[in-house]
Amino acid sequence: MRVSGIVIPDTKHLSIALTAVYGVGRVRAKEVLAKAGVPEQTLAKDLSPEKEKEIRSLIEALTIEGDLRREISGNVKRLKDIKAYRGLRHMKGLPVRGQRTKTNSRTVRGNVRKTMGSGRRKLEKT
Repeated sequence: MRVSGIVIPDTKHLSIALTAVYGVGRVRAKEVLAKAGVPEQTLAKDLSPEKEKEIRSLIEALTIEGDLRREISGNVKRLKDIKAYRGLRHMKGLPVRGQRTKTNSRTVRGNVRKTMGSGRRKLEKT
């Protein structure tokens, strides 16, 4: 099964498999399946062509994949252009949502480790 260019895994339950589409999480997947009248535990390979088409049309009615990525990047660009605080944090590559930065911002900062450790080098075993 393909939805907007993304292949949905056949061997997973549909509530999990639909999350392969960018912009569809667990909650949205369950809502779509409820509207289509398909049980969440159904596998993608067990779907009838009519139900498959119905699920595809429901998902494609949402803002997903390229359109959603474009919208998000446009929002971030707008924040940068107006020099809002959040935009400045995006520009500097720092956490945007109020997290502390003394510790625990390794991912956003690029895993920079500035502490030295013990200062001793490990001896090589020969």
